[in-house]
Amino acid sequence: MIETLLVIVGLVFGIFSGIFLGMFIGDRGINKARDKASLLIEDAEKLAERNKKQTIIETKKEIHNLKIEVDKQIKERKAEVSVVENKLMQREQSLDNRSSNLDKRESNLDNKEVMIERKKQSMEDKNNRLDKMIDEQNDKLIEISRYSIEQARALIFKRVEDEMAQEIAAYIKEQEEEAKLQVDKNAKYLLSNALQKYAHEVTSERTVSVVSLPNDEMKGRIIGREGRNIRTLEALTGVDLIIDDTPEAVVLSGFDPIRREIAKRTIESLVSDGRIHPGRIEEVVEKTRSEVDRFIRDKGEEAVFEVGIGRVHPDLLKLLGRLHFRTSYGQNVLRHSIECAFLAGKLAAEIGEDEVLAKRAGLLHDIGKAVDHEVEGSHVEIGINLANRYKEPLAVVDAIRSHHGEVEAQTIIAVLVAAADALSAARPGARSESLDNYVKRLEQLENISKNIDGVEQAYAIQAGREVRVIVEPSKVDDVMAYKIARDIKEQIEEQLSYPGTIKVTVIRETRAQDIAK
Repeated sequence: MIETLLVIVGLVFGIFSGIFLGMFIGDRGINKARDKASLLIEDAEKLAERNKKQTIIETKKEIHNLKIEVDKQIKERKAEVSVVENKLMQREQSLDNRSSNLDKRESNLDNKEVMIERKKQSMEDKNNRLDKMIDEQNDKLIEISRYSIEQARALIFKRVEDEMAQEIAAYIKEQEEEAKLQVDKNAKYLLSNALQKYAHEVTSERTVSVVSLPNDEMKGRIIGREGRNIRTLEALTGVDLIIDDTPEAVVLSGFDPIRREIAKRTIESLVSDGRIHPGRIEEVVEKTRSEVDRFIRDKGEEAVFEVGIGRVHPDLLKLLGRLHFRTSYGQNVLRHSIECAFLAGKLAAEIGEDEVLAKRAGLLHDIGKAVDHEVEGSHVEIGINLANRYKEPLAVVDAIRSHHGEVEAQTIIAVLVAAADALSAARPGARSESLDNYVKRLEQLENISKNIDGVEQAYAIQAGREVRVIVEPSKVDDVMAYKIARDIKEQIEEQLSYPGTIKVTVIRETRAQDIAK
């Protein structure tokens, strides 16, 4: 019994001891697992923090790169937009100018239509009166003769035509002679005084630049290995280099005279220095371009100082200097403008007008030619825009607008500038033309004269500035000779383009001779 109790107690004690020992061991395992889990969590958190920082850094780099790319695209887009805006502004200005010109032309056409309508009405009235007179004469002729209506009409028309031609020619001659008597003396006096007070040497300008070389070996150095040097020169200057069999010379060909001058000075500098390679060429071209810009401004300042018109806007000075490289029929445009300024000033002084203002208008009358190859429109339209932009006086703008006679002058100064422009262009040696054009113009002068009824022979003399016409005296009387001269003059003005004036002289001669034996 006691043993049984002891066994039961032992069992109970063993059970409770096992339970207690299990709980103790379990708590230690749980604590270890908990500690290990804490370490794992801490390591995971540290790894996550490192990954987070690395991700943030990479994200920032990517954002920075994207920002740089976006800024670059924005700058490129802004540049494209700026170019488009500039083109649109230029196109808008051109359209405005064209619209203004169209408005002016429309106004002129309206005025001409009104005048034509008036003349038409006047002619209709005259024709009605003439028809009435012809009908009356027809009736009388039918009554007193046996002519048919057609024969009578032809006879009357012939008689009226002859009488009107004689009367018109005589009237025109009488009126022009009277006008010449009144103005010829005074005009000659004014022009002779102005021309005597200004005289300048006659110069001849080349339109193709030629650069002299010390020897033919230099041509090979200018061309360079595989043509690198010549390609660099042509690309930087915009001028074609012609290297042919011409000894010790290189020909520069280009439409822009300023580019030709830059290319010419560049080659001369390279030849003098001896170092010719693409890098050196680029350096010399840039330096030469700056030198030519200074030369252009100096030329403009010299022109203003020579003429003596006071202060001129710096941009206009540069444009005046560019005219030094422009020619018209071989005449240097800057020298032509200076000459016009002096002539206009002397003419203004002779008649009591503002001499300085006339000089200013004469100097600037062709200013549009400085940029007419860069800006749309004629040099007259461009010159008007430039003068208005730089606040030039109204007389200067009027002189630019009307110096070719396309628009009627509004001021005395503009009339004087137009006269000075014609004098400068028409003086002997001022302008030149090619041999083919010269011969063709002489032939056209003679053919126009020979096509007139009654003309026996015609000769163009004095380099085409005069045409002598010989008529048949049996067919042409003195009055008709004057009418023939006027008809030839009108046809020359309509059909030919020429500088200066052309004198038409009609010769009618009757000879009677006999031989004494």
